[in-house]
Amino acid sequence: MKRKFFAVALASVLLAVGAAVVAAQQGLLPFVIEGRSFVSQEAFINAGLRCATPHVDDERAAEIDAHMLAHRGGPGNARKPGDPPPQPAVTGGMINVHFHVINNGTSLANGNIPDSQIANQMAVLNAAFATTGWSFNLVSVDRTTNATWYTAGPGTTAETQMKTALRQGTAADLNIYTNNMGGGLLGWATFPSSYAANPQGDGVVVLYSSLPGGTAAPYNQGDTATHEVGHWMGLYHTFQGGCARNATSGGDLVSDTAAERSPAYGCPTGRDTCTNLPGLDPITNFMDYTDDACMSTFTAGQDTRMDSAFSTYRYGK
Repeated sequence: MKRKFFAVALASVLLAVGAAVVAAQQGLLPFVIEGRSFVSQEAFINAGLRCATPHVDDERAAEIDAHMLAHRGGPGNARKPGDPPPQPAVTGGMINVHFHVINNGTSLANGNIPDSQIANQMAVLNAAFATTGWSFNLVSVDRTTNATWYTAGPGTTAETQMKTALRQGTAADLNIYTNNMGGGLLGWATFPSSYAANPQGDGVVVLYSSLPGGTAAPYNQGDTATHEVGHWMGLYHTFQGGCARNATSGGDLVSDTAAERSPAYGCPTGRDTCTNLPGLDPITNFMDYTDDACMSTFTAGQDTRMDSAFSTYRYGK
């Protein structure tokens, strides 16, 4: 009797474990990040919390591309009528970085990340962009204790106040802010094309616990910053436009990133959501929404786009 009971109990446990594994693989288990719980990781992604960088619609994106094509030769070298488009003025270089740590107290739990994490984040950025010719040089770190800025979100008065007070440098200088924006949000950025209208708003904001060694698993290896800096350099999401892909440049206006219907999460090897178009979904690309451990790639086309955007909107500005 005891043996039969044990066998039934063991079978029940194995079934429960198997069901949990299947549920986890299917994204059906609760997904918890920084104390906020979602029905699944898919629900977290669909809530728009992986990245709050504003979407650029097709009309505006076309205007930006036309402007880049005419002006990527840099200041004083605009395209003349009848001339071919100029080559990008710069195709790489060292970008100075000003790092602003916004905290709510002196402890790590209050966002006061140590210099070692900042150094590790810089290393992650430089490794990610190594194939593009762009590198990042940390030139300053400042720390501000401000409860309002600590929870500043995109488009808020607190964000404006924070950036107005702290931003340093020119259009070519990267300002990174870390705080605890809340709600499960990981970060956001501004595009190069936005600089002229709002120079003080330019920069990248990331959740402090998304830096390498932070607690925002599976987004705690530093690639939230990589993703947002990609936007700051002029890149769109790989899934922009879904499967309604432009024949030559796609929804993200980069020809060598395969189309995908929606953001990927986790690391779904072999995912193919646009079966009518060539190529598997670019799940390893830094501009998708996969886990940090899954991200490893910028394409040659993305590199070219970054060169053009920087040359047009940041170089010499």
